[in-house]
Amino acid sequence: MLYIPNNSHDPHFNLAFEEYVLKNLALAEPCLLLWQNEPTVVVGRFQNTQEEINQEFIKQHQVHVVRRITGGGAVYHDLGNLNFTFIKKGRERVLDFHKFTEPVVKALAAMGVSAEYSGRNDLTIKGKKFSGNSQYHCRGKTMHHGTLLLAANLDHVEQALSVSSDKFQSKGVKSVRSRVTNISEHLPSPITMEEFKALLLKHLFQGQAVREYSLTERDLAQINRLRAEKYLTWSWNYGHSPAFNFKKRKRFLCGEIEVCLHIEAGIIKECKFYGDFFSNENLADLEQKIVGLKYTEDVLATIIKRGEIERYFGKVSSEEVLSLFFP
Repeated sequence: MLYIPNNSHDPHFNLAFEEYVLKNLALAEPCLLLWQNEPTVVVGRFQNTQEEINQEFIKQHQVHVVRRITGGGAVYHDLGNLNFTFIKKGRERVLDFHKFTEPVVKALAAMGVSAEYSGRNDLTIKGKKFSGNSQYHCRGKTMHHGTLLLAANLDHVEQALSVSSDKFQSKGVKSVRSRVTNISEHLPSPITMEEFKALLLKHLFQGQAVREYSLTERDLAQINRLRAEKYLTWSWNYGHSPAFNFKKRKRFLCGEIEVCLHIEAGIIKECKFYGDFFSNENLADLEQKIVGLKYTEDVLATIIKRGEIERYFGKVSSEEVLSLFFP
């Protein structure tokens, strides 16, 4: 495994860095990135940004908002959080969070912290979340990334996000703050972020020498171009939201799915899916298949087919998705 250092705290650059390494570096070995963002809300690929953030708090505290290429829910980053990314060749397109989180759990155990994989994509300590994870498959590679709350401002974690009440109900908790924790609260002794980072590297490389890979000036120029042309743009981070006249959302095993429609004279003129589900597919393909259809259950059922729907959303039935199209 190779370690690719990145000392930037700019979230727009860091997400461009990740995507560039995934899609453009032809490395024979798996690679690891460790990186930090200054205060930022990172929104999942399929989420409606406006509905996921506390806009007043974001503006008042000058928090960045940026969308990532992986699915899942919105998360808050600050310099008390460390992000990790594994990028590995592989043909499998099935989400496997356990395989990539297990080395992190073992590394924390070596530091005296008992953590475990929980739910869809979380790591927890004594039932409280300190890490959310997501994955993306592209060009024969898997990218897995996650957060590690070492000493984050947990009040800001709660205040920066606008979390729907049904998510709390599904977790059996009353607030974000009550279900998250910092790793620092469970370590045998206090530790700085740099010390934590060094220990994590040591344990992830299992005591072997940490072999670094340095990006070229050309690589960095391409990353900065991607930052400017994608990750700094309103169209990527917020996106177009038509004036929908029908919306319905529900939480399933795969996560939350929301269907938004604009219907005129019984015809679907606009269709958009939002949610914190995980998918490698281009949802715009499915949305375009629905646009122009009659707004009737039998017509929509010809598009919302078993098997294909699971490919787009994961563990959800065609009947469950179809139910979102009607009151």
